[in-house]
Amino acid sequence: MISGDRVRRVHGGKDAPNTPQAIEARRIASFLSLACQRAGAKIVHNEDARYVGVRMETRVGPVVLEMPTEAGGNFRLVHEFIEPKPNGDTSSEILHLPPVYKPQGIALMTSQVLASRGFLA
Repeated sequence: MISGDRVRRVHGGKDAPNTPQAIEARRIASFLSLACQRAGAKIVHNEDARYVGVRMETRVGPVVLEMPTEAGGNFRLVHEFIEPKPNGDTSSEILHLPPVYKPQGIALMTSQVLASRGFLA
């Protein structure tokens, strides 16, 4: 969990937030492909940036599948840069997914996009 620029670990899930976004993130993470799980898929609760997502450490840097923050919002697959680009960008959006898909579909599309674009080994 990230709050006030401090990162703390949530032990055993007992301290984990049970918001609808967090529940959806855990559900999607359970359906990710083995390659994504090997990339270290973790649930992230970033209170500073106001998102809950599934973070994976890929070959080209961290990638986060962000859950919608409001009803009817889109899922976003975002590549976070380790160092900011010269123009000041710290992330790049890879994919938008509408909320019409089930968790299995979102996990499948996320895995396929990452594998096809060379993010996963």
